[in-house]
Amino acid sequence: MRSMRLTVVTLVLTLTAFAGVSAVQAKPYSALVAEIDSERVLYQHDPDDIRHPASLTKMMTLYLVFEALDRGKITLRDPLWASRFSTSRPPSKLGLKVGDTLTVEEGILALVTQSANDAASTLAEGLAGSEERFAQVMTRKARQLGMRDTVFRNASGLPDPQQITTARDMFRLGKALVQDYPRYYRYFSTENFQFGGRLFKNHNHLLRRYYGTDGIKTGFIHASGFNLVASAQRNGYRLIGVVFGGNTAAKRDAHMAEILDDGFAQLEGLPPKSYLATLEEMLPTAPLLKRPEQVATALLSERYAAVSKTSKVTRERPPAITRPETKPAAWQIRLGEFPQQRAAEQQLSQARKYTPSAFRQARVAIASHQKGGKKMYAAYLKGISRDEAQQACQVLKRKGVECALAPSSG
Repeated sequence: MRSMRLTVVTLVLTLTAFAGVSAVQAKPYSALVAEIDSERVLYQHDPDDIRHPASLTKMMTLYLVFEALDRGKITLRDPLWASRFSTSRPPSKLGLKVGDTLTVEEGILALVTQSANDAASTLAEGLAGSEERFAQVMTRKARQLGMRDTVFRNASGLPDPQQITTARDMFRLGKALVQDYPRYYRYFSTENFQFGGRLFKNHNHLLRRYYGTDGIKTGFIHASGFNLVASAQRNGYRLIGVVFGGNTAAKRDAHMAEILDDGFAQLEGLPPKSYLATLEEMLPTAPLLKRPEQVATALLSERYAAVSKTSKVTRERPPAITRPETKPAAWQIRLGEFPQQRAAEQQLSQARKYTPSAFRQARVAIASHQKGGKKMYAAYLKGISRDEAQQACQVLKRKGVECALAPSSG
C-alpha cells in the first residue's frame, strides 16, 4: 500500500513538473504558415506553445453551426431567441435584448463580421441548450479534428484561464472549415452585415488589403494580444497563416502579409526569406499559461521521454526586433492585363522567378476593370521604390515580360 501511495505521489509530482515546463515555454508570440493540402510548413515560430484563442474561438462555434446545417438539424432561417445570459455578454456585440430573435444566418454573419459575443452565446444556447454544454461539444470536436492541445470553455473567446489552443491547432481548425464546409466557408469573406439598422464591418482587414485573402477570423484579449487566422489563394495554392501576439492589429496584419508572401514565394521555388522579422515589438511577458490537467495527463506519456531536465527559467523580455531601413516605396509596376484572372496570376508567377528581390519588397495586386464590354485583369507589384522598380523592369523587359512603371495608387 505504501508503495502504491509513493507511486501516486510520484505521478502527481511528475505531472506538476511537466505542467511547469510547459508553462515556462509559453511566450507571447507564435505563428505558423502552411499549405493546406500537403500541410507543408513554410514558416513557424513556437507553433505548439499554449495561447489563449480569444475570438478565434468563434471558428469552432461556426464549425459546429455548419455541421448542424449540413446534417439538416437546423436551417439558415431558423429563429433563435436571446436569453438574459447571452445579452449580458460584454462587447463586441450586436446589442441584443432579452427576447430578441436572431436567425441562424444572422448569427453566422454577426460572428464573421462584428465578432459579436451576444450572438455567439445565442447560437450556443440554441444548439446545445446552454453555453457550458456547447463548450463541451466544442472540445470534443477539437479532439476529433486532431486539435490535441485545445480546450474550449465558451463559444465566444471571452477570457477564461482554461480556454487554450496553439497556432498548429488553429491551422487544423482553419483547414477543416475550408475543406469540410466549403459551401458555408464563403461567409468568412463577408465584408459588411446590416442588423437592427446598423452596419457592421468585417474586422479582418486583409480581405481588402491582401490579394487572395478570403477569410477567416481575428481575435483579441489582453492575455493573448491581437490574433489572426487568415487564408489566401494564389496561383492554385491555398495557404493558412496563424499569428498570435500582435500588440496592434495593424502590425499583426502586416506581419501576416509578410509571412504569407514568403510562403507563396517558397511554393514558386524560391528559398525561405533569410531575414523574416517577427513582430516589431513583442508583447511584454504574459501570465504563464498551463494546460488544464486533463490535457497535461494525455500528453504525459508521449512527451515525458523528451523532458529530461528543466531548463533555466527567465522572465526577461525578448530583445526588440528592428527592421532594416527601407527606401520610400511609392511606386508600382504594371505587368500587363489579361482576359482571365488565372492568366494574371501566371504572369505574376513568371515575373517572380526573374525578379525575386522585387517581390520580397512589394505586394501583389490584381485589379479588374471593364474594357470594350469585357472584364479584364491587370497584374501589379505595389509599394516599391522607384530605383527598385526601374531595376526590376529592366530585367523583366529583357525576359520578354511586359512592364510599366507608375506612381503607386495605394
